[in-house]
Amino acid sequence: MGRVQFGETVEGYAVPVLNEREIRAAAGILFLATFLSLMFILFRGNFVPIKVVIPFFLGDFLLRVFVSPRFGPTLILGRLIVGRQAPEWVAAKPKQLAWSLGVALSAIMFILMVAMNTYGPISGIICLVCLVFLFFEAAFGICLGCKFYSLVYREQPTLCPGEVCEAKARVEAQKTSLAQLLVLLATAGLVMAGTVSFKGRLSAPPQPLFAPEQGR
Repeated sequence: MGRVQFGETVEGYAVPVLNEREIRAAAGILFLATFLSLMFILFRGNFVPIKVVIPFFLGDFLLRVFVSPRFGPTLILGRLIVGRQAPEWVAAKPKQLAWSLGVALSAIMFILMVAMNTYGPISGIICLVCLVFLFFEAAFGICLGCKFYSLVYREQPTLCPGEVCEAKARVEAQKTSLAQLLVLLATAGLVMAGTVSFKGRLSAPPQPLFAPEQGR
């Protein structure tokens, strides 16, 4: 019995591919679940949500890497969500490397936080790294784990998300002008200045809009 192919065979593509839209949707789902569970820890001291999310996270990536991406629960859910959108096919092999890294990180988290029932700087750093990876994938379509592909396989990847692997000159509408950069810097400056100037107002606890009548 031959080895199961990682990725889908699509006419017109020489290598196995995956739908980047589904992958971004799945990354967004995992980011939201992980982020919310960390908020429970920070504001409630409640570790139950993260202990549920970590095994799910690990299982999802194990299915993607060692069975098939088509059986990853979040990828299935992502397919249902973006199924009506035109697919964006990208090479499967770099994703396999990135998700293998996800397996390693989530396995360490599982051992530390679920099996050993501990927490500390190691688990905190890994959680932060996972959040950054998921956010970049979901928000920007940038697969940070895929950046290691050329280092591991000693070859340049093909069919990257956004066609960044192919050398193309940017059209004028894609370029960032000096005026746009100045607007960006001015916005950041105004936010910082406003935060400092209105620090007292911003830190004051909010009052209920409809306060109950006194004296009753």
